[in-house]
Amino acid sequence: MTLIEFIQQAVTAQEKNISQAIALLSEGCTIPFIARYRKDSTGNLDEVELEKIAKYSELYDNIVKRKESVLKSIEEQGKLTTDLQQKIANSFDLVEIEDLYLPYKKTRKTKADTARENGLEPLAKVIMAQNVQDIESIAAKYLNDKVSSLEEAIQGASDIIAEWINENMFVRKTLRRNFQRNGLITTKVVKAKKEEEGAQKFEQYFDWSEPVFRIPAHRLLAIMRAEKEGYIKFSVAIEKDEALQFIENTVVKSKNDCGKIIIKAIADSYKRLLEPALANETLVEAKEKADLNSIQVFADNLTQLLLGSPLGEKRILAIDPGYKSGCKVVCLDEYGNLLYNETIFPHAPQKDTTMAMKKIRSMVNAYNVEAIAIGNGTASRETEFFIKKIAFDKPIQVFIVNEAGASVYSASKLAREEFPNFDVTVRGAVSIGRRLSDPLAELVKIDPKSIGVGQYQHDVDQTLLKKELDYVVMKCVNSVGINLNTASKSLLSYVSGIGEKLAENIIQYRLENGAFESRSELKKVPRLGDKAFQQAAAFVRIKNAKNPLDDSAVHPEAYSIVEKIARDLKVSVKELVSNAELIAKIDVKKYIDGEIGVLTLEDILKELEKPGLDPRKSAKIFEFDPNVKQITDLKIGQVLPGIVNNITNFGCFVDVGIKESGLVHISQLKEGFVSDVNEVVKLHQHVQVKVVDVDEQKKRIQLSMIL
Repeated sequence: MTLIEFIQQAVTAQEKNISQAIALLSEGCTIPFIARYRKDSTGNLDEVELEKIAKYSELYDNIVKRKESVLKSIEEQGKLTTDLQQKIANSFDLVEIEDLYLPYKKTRKTKADTARENGLEPLAKVIMAQNVQDIESIAAKYLNDKVSSLEEAIQGASDIIAEWINENMFVRKTLRRNFQRNGLITTKVVKAKKEEEGAQKFEQYFDWSEPVFRIPAHRLLAIMRAEKEGYIKFSVAIEKDEALQFIENTVVKSKNDCGKIIIKAIADSYKRLLEPALANETLVEAKEKADLNSIQVFADNLTQLLLGSPLGEKRILAIDPGYKSGCKVVCLDEYGNLLYNETIFPHAPQKDTTMAMKKIRSMVNAYNVEAIAIGNGTASRETEFFIKKIAFDKPIQVFIVNEAGASVYSASKLAREEFPNFDVTVRGAVSIGRRLSDPLAELVKIDPKSIGVGQYQHDVDQTLLKKELDYVVMKCVNSVGINLNTASKSLLSYVSGIGEKLAENIIQYRLENGAFESRSELKKVPRLGDKAFQQAAAFVRIKNAKNPLDDSAVHPEAYSIVEKIARDLKVSVKELVSNAELIAKIDVKKYIDGEIGVLTLEDILKELEKPGLDPRKSAKIFEFDPNVKQITDLKIGQVLPGIVNNITNFGCFVDVGIKESGLVHISQLKEGFVSDVNEVVKLHQHVQVKVVDVDEQKKRIQLSMIL
């Protein structure tokens, strides 16, 4: 099977388009660049298809390498036959390849190895042939200084037979399928840990049973976490008697003494070799699927979070609320720079409300503040009510901002580099304010796992998780585009073709030479070569640039075509940009040139019509119920406004304006069956919910969107 054929199992596309995508990826082109600027080469493959091509190319390479390793190992043992070589060469199933390799795997010494060393393999072959009646008389021929009795001889031969049964591909395949389809995961509580405080969150799994193929990702990961923490034990099994009967029907051909010995060997093989191996395989496969499922949930949530609505370049007063230690207040300019910071004490125990109001009014006026951002943590609602009592001289928008992960950023090396002379409380307030201005630019500074929008993110494969989330961040950054002259190192590092080191070089160049005046000036940055420029240039923006195309998604390689279009229309490029009437007259077919075909030209015209258009919606003010400040204010049957702040496979969590978020189970999202939570709600969506149940002791709130 060729690489193209292997990929076509997952991607429906023409061979030439897949081939071109592979070539571009191998040249170091990023997926965002290929999806946006090489549409004509790839037949308009989107990012999802390109990501699949990249993943399946990597999987194909891994399979080829594994086959080479297996073949080499078997050949070194002098056991590689033409038939076996052909079977391995034709297989592109890693499980099947491992099954073929199993008899030749160099592992620790087994019972069967000892039996072979004692010269008992010929006896095992005689028994497996099942053609003799008096096996004891034949077994007597194999007694020696290491095998002193008939029982030892027959047992040794049985150990070899048990291993052969374990290595039988038909038996393994059939039982594996049985485990996958009918395997039952069963849990038992560890009695000594049952009464511990931490056991409560796992109590539903103290005596649980469910088919492996049906168990949802979040439940499997919860069970595995419960076992890891010592509260339960679990196993995966199929109907034992059915499994043994199947193997007997496959292997046993006679009811003579040989057949009886083989039946005993089957029981031993199943208990000691087959069942543990296949149960573990089944669990590993289920865990891999659960990981992929959970990682996808996290990736979808992170995408929605990063592409959250920005307020834009406005002067913001941000507050990190608190009681005893006060509320940390910062004033930021329209670019997120810190202008001033202060601490006020409007709440208990100080309750210095009058002075706090004066300070807020003074800061709003002195720094020409246009909006106020309040973190949604402790004392958030009280701070919101306090702010709304202030009589400002002009209308001021007040926003509640999700501060998850702000404390992680404020204590980070990056935050210390940005604000070496300020403590963590000031840095946290700055992060809250910047999130309102541009969520994407601020959230890229924080490890996604600290943002709190996944399910069991610490239990999944961390390498896979990091790889997927890094890709999500890169995709989001490049879909929006960044301001080259204000972007942080973190934001720059996710631009296509840049990375951390070049991001540092760009920042250093900016510090030494001032703002970039054109995209082409990027080429002057140390170590930023032609390839990096090709990948990055169209994803960065230069505000108020001499060439208006530098503040658009038009790639510099297409500037000459835009200039030709402008000349043909007898206008300047500046006059062409945003001129819908002129753009409507353009016949794209006249300008097809080399790699730039119809698809790319159509994108160019769309961009010329609305250059640098931000795909995100503008931030909107949301009002929580003013009567709900804490969990004790909730009443069953109450209908409240809320904001979706996390999505999982089993439902969504909704912020109703208090510290604890409430769960809307998937069955309560709407009338009728719901298979995918994302079909009903999105992150940050404004919803109406009804309070179904409140457990003040456990801090759990059950909500419903079926009103």
